[in-house]
Amino acid sequence: MLSTFLIALREGLEAALIVGILVAYVVKTDRRNLLAPIWSGVALALAASFALGGFLSFTSAELSERGEQFFAGTTSFLAVALVTWMVFWMKRAARTLRDELHGKVDNALSAGPLALAAAAFFAVAREGLETALFVYTNFKTVAATSSASVGLVLGLTLAVVLGYLIYNRAIQLNLSKFFTITGVALIVVAAGVLSYGVHEYQELGWIPGDGSYAWDISSVMAKDSIAGSVLAGTIGFDVNTSWIQLFFWAAYLSIVLRLYTKPAKAKTLV
Repeated sequence: MLSTFLIALREGLEAALIVGILVAYVVKTDRRNLLAPIWSGVALALAASFALGGFLSFTSAELSERGEQFFAGTTSFLAVALVTWMVFWMKRAARTLRDELHGKVDNALSAGPLALAAAAFFAVAREGLETALFVYTNFKTVAATSSASVGLVLGLTLAVVLGYLIYNRAIQLNLSKFFTITGVALIVVAAGVLSYGVHEYQELGWIPGDGSYAWDISSVMAKDSIAGSVLAGTIGFDVNTSWIQLFFWAAYLSIVLRLYTKPAKAKTLV
């Protein structure tokens, strides 16, 4: 529940802020007639995101055991790559995001409402499709418990509420600090998803070391127990973790966290 809540909150708030920036700019410049194309693009992006989530779940359920292992492992690696790119992109682009979106609105105006709808679609779809993929792989990691679904709903709901309050200036939120902290948390979750992907490929025989465990406490803690699910969904802990899984988990965390938390170099004027 905690990990899916975090994913939904972080990604949902990003999408809500993007929509808020687009809507606020159109309203501020007295072009309310352009709200319909924006909301149309947002609706299409949300529909595409839910469609991807349904496709992933349906496809996974219809595959053979080996096919499901390949599908789950591959989508896990893809999700980790996308989330890693996303947190670094947001860290770099956060300061110029507003101006970038304003520029897209201005450029789209000359091409008509369809271009504006497309701009809104791609801005939100990037977050939505990424969320669908990452949530799916995280569901697999934590055995898709009902609490994970609750976390998803709560996270998205809170994201929409916060986005609305920020848009109306009802609350002041230090977004830089928020995205930095949640970025670190998502990197930790992504490390667990990476470990899960390695495990699936080990079962396929494509990565060695299956059965060579760094620890195996399955006799005292079931994988689908509350404690096992919480640990799997938060820090990527598995009750029976191979040495190869541990290596990839630790290497990813140490490298990515160090790069992510590294202060940006100050620009010097010549």
